[in-house]
Amino acid sequence: MKNRTLLREVIMKVLYQVFILEESEIVFDIDELIKEQLEVDNDFVRESINGILENRNTIFELANKYLKSWPMDRLNKVDQAIVALGIYELKYTETPPIVAINEAVELSKKYSDEKVTKMINAVLDEIYHETEDNK
Repeated sequence: MKNRTLLREVIMKVLYQVFILEESEIVFDIDELIKEQLEVDNDFVRESINGILENRNTIFELANKYLKSWPMDRLNKVDQAIVALGIYELKYTETPPIVAINEAVELSKKYSDEKVTKMINAVLDEIYHETEDNK
């Protein structure tokens, strides 16, 4: 069993594949994409990916609200996947906000450049504070 950090990386990779395949209008099976990345089925991965895809419009709209000069469609697919995962965990799961933000930032440090990492951190932090202010 992989730890959650590694599972989040799997989620990011599958989302990246989904975004590329959809843009290319290639038919795919989401369960097959997940199986390619995991040795054993994992509820956290499956539920997160399906939840992100089901709520994608809302997640992307929220991201665009805070990205300002860098809307989601201008980010590369890896960064889109990282932002979507971070927002999903903040808004739709019981993951502690500091963990959701930190995990997204760590993924970004591994797969993006420093400017994008700072932007992702700022966007997720703003979304977190907006959510807290509205409680």
